Amino acid sequence: MKLKRELNFVQVFSIACGAMISSGIFILPGIAHAKAGPAVIISYLLAGILATTGMLSQAELVSAMPKAGGTYFYVTRSLGPAVGTVDGLFTWLSLSLKSAFALVGMAAFTILIVGTSIHIIAVFFCIIFIVINLIGIKEAGKTQVILVSGLLALMLFYIFRGFPAVNVHNFDPFAPNGAAAVFSTAGFVFISFGGLLKIASIAEEVKNPGRTIPLAMIFSLLVVTIIYMLVIFVTSGVLGAEKLDHSLTPISDAAGAFLGTPGRILLSIAAILAFISTANAGIMSASRYPLALSRDNLLPGFLSKTNMRYRTPHFSILLTGSLMIMSLFLKLNVLVKAASTVLILTYLFSCISIIILRESRVQNYRPIFKSPLYPWIQIIGIIGFGFLIFGMGKEALVTIFVLSILGFLVYFLYGRKRTKMQYALLHIVERVSDKQLLTSRSLESELKEIVMERDDIKKDRFDTIIEKSTILDIEKKMEIHEFFNIIAETLSDKINMQPATLLKLLLKREQQSSTAIRGDLAIPHIIIEGKEIFSILVARCKQGIYFSKSAQNVRAIFVIIGTTDERNFHLRALASIAQIVQEPDFEKKWRNAKDSEALRDIILLGKRRR
Repeated sequence: MKLKRELNFVQVFSIACGAMISSGIFILPGIAHAKAGPAVIISYLLAGILATTGMLSQAELVSAMPKAGGTYFYVTRSLGPAVGTVDGLFTWLSLSLKSAFALVGMAAFTILIVGTSIHIIAVFFCIIFIVINLIGIKEAGKTQVILVSGLLALMLFYIFRGFPAVNVHNFDPFAPNGAAAVFSTAGFVFISFGGLLKIASIAEEVKNPGRTIPLAMIFSLLVVTIIYMLVIFVTSGVLGAEKLDHSLTPISDAAGAFLGTPGRILLSIAAILAFISTANAGIMSASRYPLALSRDNLLPGFLSKTNMRYRTPHFSILLTGSLMIMSLFLKLNVLVKAASTVLILTYLFSCISIIILRESRVQNYRPIFKSPLYPWIQIIGIIGFGFLIFGMGKEALVTIFVLSILGFLVYFLYGRKRTKMQYALLHIVERVSDKQLLTSRSLESELKEIVMERDDIKKDRFDTIIEKSTILDIEKKMEIHEFFNIIAETLSDKINMQPATLLKLLLKREQQSSTAIRGDLAIPHIIIEGKEIFSILVARCKQGIYFSKSAQNVRAIFVIIGTTDERNFHLRALASIAQIVQEPDFEKKWRNAKDSEALRDIILLGKRRR
């Protein structure tokens, strides 16, 4: 059963902002300040810049393949199911740990009011959020808008009131532990930008995802990065190292310093609300990864089942919630480092996936948003994320190694026997080695269905005819008479007419006026006797067909034959073809199409009025 598309731009933007603003700003600044000093501002900026490279890659990928499971889905389609299994489990773990981290943060503030064990509070809220996510996503999206609007207002109020209280002496020394500490801290706080992953994972539930998600990613990252730097500048300038280092409530502490007790209470409430939005969105997005893995038969099938009433993946949500509850009992530093390491690796995979998909020349990979400055953005991201991972030390590398082994074991022991999947890397290997490795068009077919679903393409009669029509892919150069003779032989049985008669009609129509619309395109079309007959034949001649002096190398030919009673549809078919061939890259796609089915897909996915 498909998930429902119910989230709009404001809700998606709010999910990303709420996820990033919470843990990244209400807990981490104190711990990060102890590592890098006031230069932690630079650490956040570096993390934001690197997140931009991953964000641009993810924006392109998710605009092309807006499916549940986000990063897992397109890593699998680019690098294969083995790497996809590892990435899917990585990202599921990362988002779950990040949500668990939010619950710990929420409990750290709530304990000031309730006075109960931090773990009991966290588990209690986790159970509440599991129930909310079992009920549905629409209400969560609306709630998120309210929460984030309040959070942004409070953050701006905090910045505006805090600037006059900043003591510049608190920034000296600026980087007490050196540049290496600043860079490693950038890796540590990278988890602060994990909200972008949450958008990718719920792409299947977003309205107009090809446009909505990239815009929401770009705006949320820009807004949050600016807010992070301003808030941390104020917090560091107000508190100084002695009060800020290792504080788990840095923003509330700073607010208390220049606004008194009311300020501390106000920002503590804001933190609790922020963590509510993060944990709730975390369960929602993380649970889509087991769902996507299960759909591809890489995890047990029950995880892809959805609730008949609420259309939510209940088993996947329960599994994710259970993992979060277990994660609550890990040490906070371990929790952050593990989640950040996995998150960095996932962004790195996104950059690699863009390169693989583009260089594979998979025809039906059609992103609405394209990452600028390709491939330099991706190369910078790969190098930068690599340095971040190594900069985080041995623990990070050991975490990656252990999780990779576990992920590959899951694939080899379970998924390998149950799935046969094509992926873009095979297309590159096939082209480079000049060997036939692919025996089916499963990846192209899947991408075509995704594009049709994404663009809400409703099949009409023209589509149905094209799906059943004959597609000729001719290698050699030929004259128009020879070509029409092939057409007559091919279509004679289909329209119940003698080949010689059909050939005469085609030649007669061409003598009246050339059907070559331009130098590379011709649309021969004739009216025949009879009733309820309509047929389209599509042809590509790689070396070109000689139609006339002005059209000596026609490579794209659409032959239309119909009876008088089909005249109206005849005209609509002509209009449809005209719209398709007017696309700026039509000629390039037509020339590079791998086979006749690829030619058919160009027509079916062409932009036209339906």
